[in-house]
Amino acid sequence: MKPLLDVLKERPLLGDGAMGTQLMLAGLEQGGCGEAWNLTHPEKVLAIQRRYAEAGSECILTNTFGGSRIMLNRHSHGDQTVEINRTAVEIVRQAFRGGPGFVIGDIGPFGGLMEPYGDFTEAQVRDAFNEQAKALVDAGADAIIVETQTGLEELLLGIQAAQLAGAACIIGSMAYDVTLDGSTLRTMMGVDPERAARFMEEHGAHVVALNCGTGMDMEHARQAVARYRKVTSLPIMVQPNAGQPKLVNMNVVYEEPAERMAAGVVPLLDAGANIVGACCGSTPEHIRAFRVAMENGSILIETPE
Repeated sequence: MKPLLDVLKERPLLGDGAMGTQLMLAGLEQGGCGEAWNLTHPEKVLAIQRRYAEAGSECILTNTFGGSRIMLNRHSHGDQTVEINRTAVEIVRQAFRGGPGFVIGDIGPFGGLMEPYGDFTEAQVRDAFNEQAKALVDAGADAIIVETQTGLEELLLGIQAAQLAGAACIIGSMAYDVTLDGSTLRTMMGVDPERAARFMEEHGAHVVALNCGTGMDMEHARQAVARYRKVTSLPIMVQPNAGQPKLVNMNVVYEEPAERMAAGVVPLLDAGANIVGACCGSTPEHIRAFRVAMENGSILIETPE
């Protein structure tokens, strides 16, 4: 199988959808450690990721969003960090049933603030990311994504950890919020798409991405992709939410139907996206609809040299 970056020069790829909500539907209690399920309930994690593969996902993220030692320590699983991440890669590989598909090792935020604003030192976060990235790469991940980032300092530590681990492909993904007046996008820490894209390219990321964020629906994701494309020729990955969340019976619900969300896939590709998946609230049904939209669109992307 060709490396991920080589395939992206030839055609767009389909990513996967949400993991956390799928784990809760499978029985994970609120506030539980979904990453520990890689060891305690691997069959349930596999079932979710296999549904994405069967829906057409060509890139699937490992179930390791909170898989750094800092995050796992909060659930008393820190001593299982390497095993949790290694097993997560193996589960995704199984989901593809021996067929082609890219395993993207997922590194999410460490879940706090670094000094002087918080209690964690830069060295602690660096060590945690280094450990996680090495475990994912050593297990055979095709790429590392440092996702749902809002500040450039933490993003950089994740990129550097992936570089140190020898990742063949490094993806940096920011979580943008739509401003109250709807006029622009920026992260919680005030970073706009242009600044983020330039920063990621300057520091060695191979793919610039966006996911999650308040108001990050298909149209706002398209706007972000267009802004990325104006300042970088790197491949772009995009994972919008399934519409706006609503509180129903004290549960957060995303109500964007698969077909309506899929109507935004071709505009995303037209704007310059190279990998299209989905984030909060999305399901295998959304990804299946995305696949139909991509096939009907018959779009090939030429990546600038």
